[in-house]
This record gives sequence, C-alpha cells and structure tokens, in this order.
Amino acid sequence: MSFLSVFTESQKLKAHFEDKNATEKMETRLEEVFQSARQRPSIILCIGTDRSTGDSLGPLIGTYLSRLGLPKLTVFGTLEQPVHATNLTENLQYIQGTYNDPFIIAIDACLGKMDSVGNITLANGPLKPGAGVHKDLPAVGEVHLTGIVNVGGFMEYMVLQNTRLNLVWKMAETMSGLLSKAYIKTRIS
Repeated sequence: MSFLSVFTESQKLKAHFEDKNATEKMETRLEEVFQSARQRPSIILCIGTDRSTGDSLGPLIGTYLSRLGLPKLTVFGTLEQPVHATNLTENLQYIQGTYNDPFIIAIDACLGKMDSVGNITLANGPLKPGAGVHKDLPAVGEVHLTGIVNVGGFMEYMVLQNTRLNLVWKMAETMSGLLSKAYIKTRIS
C-alpha cells in the first residue's frame, strides 16, 4: 500500500482526546501510515518547548515515546532536548544527513477555535510549525499530528503561556498512546 492510498489531499482526521471511538479510528489510520512506511526509518519529530505550557505538548509526547524505547523508532524533541524554533532547521539537517529517506511524522501544539480545544488532528502533508504565533519556519513531515491546546486569534504567546498543564498533559498521554500502539501493531504483524 502506498502512502498516498492512506490519505487523499484533503483528508484530515479530527478527534477529541477523550473520545475513545474517534481516537481508535485515528489509531487505525496511524497503523496504516506506519505500515505504508515500514521499509523506511521512522522519525517522530516533536516540536515545542518546555518554557511555555501550551507549547510543551510536543516535548511531552517525545519524552513519553522515548522512554518506551520502541525498536527502530527514532524520536526527536523531548523535555530534555526540545526541538523548537531556534534549532528546528539544525535538527532537520541532522535527520536528512543521518537517515536514508526518513519517514517523518511531525507533532506540534496549535491554537484553534473554542469548540476545538482538546481536539487532535491527523493529516497528510507537512506541518507548518510556528504558524499560530506568526513564525516563518520550515515545513516538516509527510504526516503530522497536532493538538489544539487553546484558543487562537489574539495574543497567541500569552495564550500559550496560560494554557492549562492538565489539558496538555492528558492530550500528550493520549497522543503518545495512539502513536506507540499503532507503531507496535505494525511491528508485530
């Protein structure tokens, strides 16, 4: 199965992190994504910083996943070594120079509408990190996962700073669980 058969151009899955039925569908889609790239090195690139509560989603997920020590899954972006605006390009250059044809799943927090807070999105194509706070950073990933951690549209930096850690923590647990279960299922099949 080719990667393009898993997603179409406009296809995006969206699920609230507490909605078990919807997150199970997302896990199934992640299995298909990992299966389609099984012959390539899998990289999970978790973008964000631990210096901002809302933006710590990526590093929390990276930390969860790296502690699992999943075979042949490389994780960049943890609480200890975050991947953020100032070192993203450097990390991308390292990945491209070290891995042959890597399959990158990019992960980041984002801001959205009030009724979307708590939603996880899974979509094909690259992630444009920093867009919510008006930063011009390189697009990354063949697939991306985002977590809507708070409301956007006004004073984005302040909003990210004042995001509830409990929400970010729970979303990180759910998202890392989806990724790890989907990855493991493709490795034992």
